[in-house]
Amino acid sequence: METNRQKKIGGVIQKDLVDILQGEVRKNGVSNLIISVSKVSVTTDLSVATIHLSIFPQEKAQETLIGIKANSKLIKHDLSQRVRLQLRKVPNLVFFIDDSLDYIEKIDNALSNKENPIENRDLLDKRRFQ
Repeated sequence: METNRQKKIGGVIQKDLVDILQGEVRKNGVSNLIISVSKVSVTTDLSVATIHLSIFPQEKAQETLIGIKANSKLIKHDLSQRVRLQLRKVPNLVFFIDDSLDYIEKIDNALSNKENPIENRDLLDKRRFQ
């Protein structure tokens, strides 16, 4: 369970990270790439922030994530400049791809197609009892 302090810090980091990442995308002239920060979780000791990114188009997600991870020190520096009045110490940033939208899409497709596991029980894995 996150404390109010963790939630507030996560919100501050999320808002500023969106600005930083979108600014970098625009500055580098990449026009067809959208990066959004879907969730930020901060550890109880406030030393690590886990950042979940939604990247569109999905085909560029892995390549973009590698670039973001490679520049995480610069991103942390930019973030520290923006939040220096709100946070004494900026947590270390750990980036992940948020694939929840893909997961939801797969469920929607599964339920709307012939591959509906509710209607066709053969699609479900058989339970194994030991």
